[in-house]
Amino acid sequence: MPHDTPLISTIVGGLVLAFIFGAFAHRLRMPPLVGYLIAGVLVGPHTPGYVADQNLAPELAEIGVILLMFGVGLHFSLKDLLSVRGIAVPGAIVQIAFATLLGWGLGAFMGWPTGGSLVFGLALSVASTVVLLKALQERRLVETERGRIAVGWLIVEDLAMVLALVLIPAAASIGGEGHAPVEPLSAALSRLFGLDLGIGGMIAMTLVKVALFVALMLVFGRKLIPWTMHRIAHTGSRELFRLGVLAIALGVAFGAAKLFGVSLALGAFFAGMVLAESELSHRAAQESLPLRDAFAVLFFVSVGMLFDPNILIDKPLPILATIFIIVIGKSVAALLIVLAFKKPLSTALTISASLGQIGEFSFILAALGVELGLLPEEGRDLILAGAIISIILNPLLFFLCDRMRPLLDGAKREDVAADPAPAADAIAAPEEIPPEDDEVHPTALRGHAILVGYGRVGSIVGQNLKSSATPFLVIEDSDKRIGELKAQGIETLAGNAVMRETLDLANLSGARSIAIAIPNAFEACRIAEQARSVNPSILIVARAHSDAEVDELRQYGADTVIMGEREIALGMVDRLAQVHHESVPYEDSHGPDTIAPTDDPPPERE
Repeated sequence: MPHDTPLISTIVGGLVLAFIFGAFAHRLRMPPLVGYLIAGVLVGPHTPGYVADQNLAPELAEIGVILLMFGVGLHFSLKDLLSVRGIAVPGAIVQIAFATLLGWGLGAFMGWPTGGSLVFGLALSVASTVVLLKALQERRLVETERGRIAVGWLIVEDLAMVLALVLIPAAASIGGEGHAPVEPLSAALSRLFGLDLGIGGMIAMTLVKVALFVALMLVFGRKLIPWTMHRIAHTGSRELFRLGVLAIALGVAFGAAKLFGVSLALGAFFAGMVLAESELSHRAAQESLPLRDAFAVLFFVSVGMLFDPNILIDKPLPILATIFIIVIGKSVAALLIVLAFKKPLSTALTISASLGQIGEFSFILAALGVELGLLPEEGRDLILAGAIISIILNPLLFFLCDRMRPLLDGAKREDVAADPAPAADAIAAPEEIPPEDDEVHPTALRGHAILVGYGRVGSIVGQNLKSSATPFLVIEDSDKRIGELKAQGIETLAGNAVMRETLDLANLSGARSIAIAIPNAFEACRIAEQARSVNPSILIVARAHSDAEVDELRQYGADTVIMGEREIALGMVDRLAQVHHESVPYEDSHGPDTIAPTDDPPPERE
């Protein structure tokens, strides 16, 4: 059997080089995706050495997009989607129109035809879902209001691009500039009944098919998909459950694309959103996570493969103009749009940073424009260069927005303090000006406990602290949980505990203990390290999933680290010892994988 197959060599070459350069980028305190993009450039056709299969790499990357959108759907309910429609729909439409106008202007200045300039502008107007979700997940913002608006905004953009992919070939054919087939259903109706539906008919058919797919998922999918997963779960086979998750994600996405003309990513998103109503959604997300991360890496590698570094030398000024439209033009437009809807500054900054890049739909539009003869190859190269550079700059954009927010908030507070209003008016001011949803204030507690995270573990810890009348506060970034905590009268700080500013608001220097209940060991280590540096005498309790995580957390300053599997085993040993040996509970004095010996002989079986 041959071992040098294109599929295997593409996967191995992409993942190995992505790991090497991703680790190197992390070592330099840069986002790992920068290393993934460099790996793609190295295995691409524009650099010497090994060249990966350019047809297989994008298809493998598409699987990553499907699984990633499926995972987002698992955490994004229909209620969440509808709750942001008031800003996501008009905001995305206005932002797409503004960015398309800027791109059209640049294309016209470079002498391109009108059709090519419009395709170029559309390609610059739509952001990458993969890049956005990576950024939101790293900052634990997916479940916040900011995250929901950003994801909803991208869903509207995806729907708009689905419509554009139908209209561009039709417009090219009508204008005599292209040769692509028109929308299949419209063509079939034209052949059967002799009807020429034109552009309006094609738009109507596209909207009907999308609406039909959404209705099918909401009416039948909401019952069939959760019922199927529950039946699989009752078999007790983890392999079948994992296979069922992948089959639903990939199957629904593929069926949506073939039958309804919906993008693969959008189909997978609705499949996950439907499954989110099941109690098994959390388990489904865990089972799909490893493959999702692996194929998302291949997406960035495939983007890097398309990039020709020579364009940086040949076309420096057009590249700068393209990057300005993507990073500055789109971001400023989104910022002003969100503020016009009277949303908090933190939300506006997050949305503006999220949209300051382009990705997968941009590549599809560029390829379609070149294929139809609308867009010159120079335009495609500019789109690819703009995509890669904007993806690299996007973490920096988030960093700048995070730094700008405290400064702008401070200026806002100074303006309010400088307002020479009467005392009575000053007291009434907080009621007249609604506070920001993410606004946080420093705590007045001292000698208290700090609880980081209020999930399955943190909620148990928090309820025990509350019942024992221990003064404590919770640091949480999920809007839903924050609302529940405030309803219970528990003091809560909205934010990420990894940020030093959030820990300072929790009065870390005056606290007696901190319980880190989040499952992410990397973030837990950073929190423990900062807590120990600020307050050397504080008690730090954390959780872990392996012995390696236990050692790492202790190295970064944790006093006590609880490993779930070990505590479960000790609880079982404790109960067995009470029955078989009538002894006191065992202690973990012999390591995680040993059971304490006993001098009592085992009881005889009756």
